[in-house]
Amino acid sequence: MAKKLVTFGEVMMRLSPPGYSKFSQATSFDLVYGGGEANVAISCGYLGMKASHVTRFPDNALGKAATQFLRMHWLSTDHVVYGDNMMGKYFLEKGAVHRSSEVIYEREGSAFSLIQPDMVDWEEVLKGADWFHFTGITPAISEGAAMCCLEAVKTANKIGITVSGDINSRKNMWKYGKTMQEVMTELTQHCDIVFSSNRGIYEMFGLGELGGGFQTSAQELMDAFPRIAKVVGKTRTSISASHQQITGKMWNGSEYIKTETLDISHVIDRVGTGDAFASGLIYGLLHYEDDLHALNFATAACALKHTVPGDVNMVSLENVISLMEGDTSGKIKR
Repeated sequence: MAKKLVTFGEVMMRLSPPGYSKFSQATSFDLVYGGGEANVAISCGYLGMKASHVTRFPDNALGKAATQFLRMHWLSTDHVVYGDNMMGKYFLEKGAVHRSSEVIYEREGSAFSLIQPDMVDWEEVLKGADWFHFTGITPAISEGAAMCCLEAVKTANKIGITVSGDINSRKNMWKYGKTMQEVMTELTQHCDIVFSSNRGIYEMFGLGELGGGFQTSAQELMDAFPRIAKVVGKTRTSISASHQQITGKMWNGSEYIKTETLDISHVIDRVGTGDAFASGLIYGLLHYEDDLHALNFATAACALKHTVPGDVNMVSLENVISLMEGDTSGKIKR
């Protein structure tokens, strides 16, 4: 039976000038939908898992269009909530070579930001699930979203579902009166798997050192939060906006595991690559017996996302396995 993933978070409209044009050149925008947690769920759906995303959309034609996007890409939308009338948006100007990408957000007052805990029945949502995933962006959006996320992880712990959290967050998003540290500390207590980095662990919890080793920071995080079984991250080397190198890494409490570096010499779209890494690790840990195999799968999935336009890693299980096993040729498959 296929494994089931449930995710929770905002889905936004992504508007980009065609190709690699700058905002100042745009006379039209390409439209797709995306959001960190939904990106993870859709990617797992493409890998053959059952996946369901919980969010709140405006009760209008835009909300229905976004729902259709999720359905079209393998997700169950049975637990999408509707209300109010604003869709969160972000504008992306894609960088190339030595010009960085730029992002502008418009999400304040969105339908999702107004979500409240009593709008979601987590016992019902998580029934039959194997895994629940969230990111640190969701509890930063609003107090209602944070409270809803806390109910989700508590329920998952009670039922016995694995919880993963991508705890890296954006400090400038926390505007509703609670600090990043107090909210994320409570949420992280309920995590079994954490995605983060030396910098993320230090900035969030004051643990480790910015210039220190990943293993040391990860162990300090596990000491502070005993439920955590694995801390996972990746090293990214940005040679240019168009040329990246990715290496996966994990500390599981007894062993530091690191993958070989994958070289991505022609980046098509970098957005969503961290979500692709998370989805790959979730799939890997649910389907492979050893951590290195799972981490290799995650790193290959992340590398492939750099070649896919849009927020979501719409690649097949066969694509990821092929790269994981060393086929970097890009030959036509007939």
